[in-house]
Amino acid sequence: MNKGKYYLTTAITYTSGKPHIGNTYEIVLADAICRFKRMTGYDVYFQTGTDEHGQKIEEKAAAAGVSPQTFVDGVAAEIKRIWDIMNTSYDRFVRTTDPVHEKQVQKIFKKLYDQGDIYKGSYKGLYCTPCESFWTESQLVDGKCPDCGREVKQAEEEAYFFRLSNYTDRLIEHIEKNPEFIQPEARKNEMINNFLKPGLQDLCVSRTSFKWGIPVTFDTKHVIYVWIDALSNYITLPGYDADGNHGETFKKYWPADVHLIGKDILRFHTIYWPIMLMALDLPLPKQVFGHPWLLVGDGKMSKSRGNVVYADDLVNAFGVDAVRYFMLHEMPFASDGTFTYELLIERINSDLANILGNLVNRTITMCQKYSGGVLGAHKAEGEFDEELISLCLATPGKVEAKMNELRVADAIDEIFTLLRRANKYIDETQPWVLGKDTANKERLDTVLYNLLEVIRFAATLLTPFLPETGNKIFAQLGIEPSDWESLNSFGALKVGHTVSQPEILFARIDAAKKLEELEAAKAAAQPGPKKEEDKAPEITIDEFAKTELRVAKIIAAEPVKRSDKLLKLKVELGGATRQVLSGIHKWYEPADLIGKKIIFVSNLAPAKFCGEKSEGMILAADNGDSARVIFIDDDVPTGSKIR
Repeated sequence: MNKGKYYLTTAITYTSGKPHIGNTYEIVLADAICRFKRMTGYDVYFQTGTDEHGQKIEEKAAAAGVSPQTFVDGVAAEIKRIWDIMNTSYDRFVRTTDPVHEKQVQKIFKKLYDQGDIYKGSYKGLYCTPCESFWTESQLVDGKCPDCGREVKQAEEEAYFFRLSNYTDRLIEHIEKNPEFIQPEARKNEMINNFLKPGLQDLCVSRTSFKWGIPVTFDTKHVIYVWIDALSNYITLPGYDADGNHGETFKKYWPADVHLIGKDILRFHTIYWPIMLMALDLPLPKQVFGHPWLLVGDGKMSKSRGNVVYADDLVNAFGVDAVRYFMLHEMPFASDGTFTYELLIERINSDLANILGNLVNRTITMCQKYSGGVLGAHKAEGEFDEELISLCLATPGKVEAKMNELRVADAIDEIFTLLRRANKYIDETQPWVLGKDTANKERLDTVLYNLLEVIRFAATLLTPFLPETGNKIFAQLGIEPSDWESLNSFGALKVGHTVSQPEILFARIDAAKKLEELEAAKAAAQPGPKKEEDKAPEITIDEFAKTELRVAKIIAAEPVKRSDKLLKLKVELGGATRQVLSGIHKWYEPADLIGKKIIFVSNLAPAKFCGEKSEGMILAADNGDSARVIFIDDDVPTGSKIR
C-alpha cells in the first residue's frame, strides 16, 4: 500500500529560550499527522528544527557572556531534547547554522539580486527587536508592535529589499484558484483583505545593525535577514541547490504538502515565502495551515506573567501520552485552546482512565477470569453485536476523513465514540452475569471476542496520537501492532489466542492532592538564594585556578546601540584598560557605575556582540529577578588578584 509522498514541516523554533507547551503543541500536532499518514500508506518526510540567527539572539548571548554559536547550540539541544521527550518521529531536525543551509541561503540571495528581485536601498521606520520587524505608524496597535505588543523604536539603516509588488497579483490569483492553500478559511480572508489587496511594501531582507547572521557574499557588511534565511530551510536542507543541482530528498518530496505553523506567523508563510518561491521558479507548497494557540488560563503564556508551563515538567508529572492527548484533543480546529492543570486532570480521569483504561482493563480481566485468557469461538448474533461491529468498521473511515482535513481533535473524538459504545455494550450484555452459567459459554465468548476486537481497532487508531499507549494495549492483547489494512474487516483476532495480563493504562488522579503537589513544586522552583543541597558540583583547586579574578575600576559606561540590555563598560585594572559588555542595563544606568570598583574575570576569551568587542566579564549576584554587581572597597588597588 503506497499512497505516494507526504512532506510536512513545522515552523522552525527560534532559539531565544526554552520552548513552553504552546510551542510544543505544534510538534506534537505535526507528529500525530505524520504518524497517521505513515500508517495509512504514505511515504512521509517530516522536518522540524531551529531558527538560530538574529539580533535578539546576539543580545541574549551577550547577556549570558557567551558567543552566539555557543548560545544557540545549547538552546537547540534543549529544544531537540523536549521534542524527543514528546516522542515525536521527525525524519530530520535541522538548524539554520548548518553550513549547507548558510551556503544555499547566500546563493539564493545572490540569485534573486542578479535577476533584479532584490535591490539596495535604505530603511527608516519603527522597529520591534523581539519580532525583528519594521512597522509603519498605521500598523501599530496602541503605539506598540502589532505582533507581540512590545515597544518599538525608530531605526534607520542601509538595507537590501525584495520587490514583493512584482508578484502580488500572481499570488492573489494562486490563492483564489487554490482554496485549500491557506487553512483554516478565516486565515485566508485575513491575508487577502488585510495585506495583499491594500498593496505590499517591498520587504527588507538584509541588516547592518548586528552581525549574527549569514553574510551577503557581495556586500559583507550586510547579513541576510530572517525571511530569506529562516523560511528557505524548507528547501535548502532537503537538498535544494540554487544552481540546479538538487539533492534526491528535495526532488522526491518538494513541494511540501503542509507547512504547519502558528497563526501568528501566517503572513510570512503565505505571502513572503510563496513570493520567494515564485521568484525562484519553484512550485508552491500545497497547503499552509495556521493552527491556533494553546493558552494558559485566560491568556498567552508569558514569563513576565509567571504563567509559563513547560512540556517536560508536565510529562514528569502526568506522563507523555496524557500530555499528548490533552494537547491534541483540547485544541479546536480554528480557535484557541485553553490549558489548566484542573482541566488536564479532568481529561485524564474522565477520558483516559475511565473511558479508555477502564474498558481495556476490565475486558482483559474478564477474559482471564472466564476463559483463562483464551479467545473462544464466537457468533455475533446477539441483540447489540451488529451495532457495535458496524460502528467499529465505520470508525477508521471517519477518522481518516477528519485527519485529511487536519481536524485532529475531531478524529480523536471518533475513536472515543467507539470506546464509549464498547463500554455501553458491556453494560448491555452483562458478561459477569453470563459467566455464572456454563450454558452461556458461547454467548460469553462472543461478547468478550467482540470487545477485544474493538480494543484492537481502537489501539491501532490511537497509536498515532498516543504511541506508548497503543503499544501497551497491543501488549495486553498479546499481539503485534495491527496495520491499517487489518481494519478492513472485523475478526483478525484468532480463536485460541491467549491474551496477556491486564495492567492499568492510566491511574485516576486525586485532583486536590495533585494540585497541592504541583503548587509545592512550583514554590520550590522559584528563584531565590540557593540552598546548600542545590549547590553546583564540586571542582578542584586547579580548576578554580584557571579563572583569573582581578579588581577593576569602571572608568566609562554607556548603553550599547541596538540593545536595550547591554552596557558598554571601560574598565582599568592595574594600568591596562579593557572593554566589556554586560547585560545589566535593566538594573543600572551608566552613572551608577562610573568610578566603582568591581570584580573582573580577566582571562575570558574575547567575544563580539552587537558589533562590539567584549574582553572579559564583571561579577554580579543573580537571584532570578534581578542582578546586583559586586562592588569592592575603594581602597583596594586596581589589578589586585582575588584568590
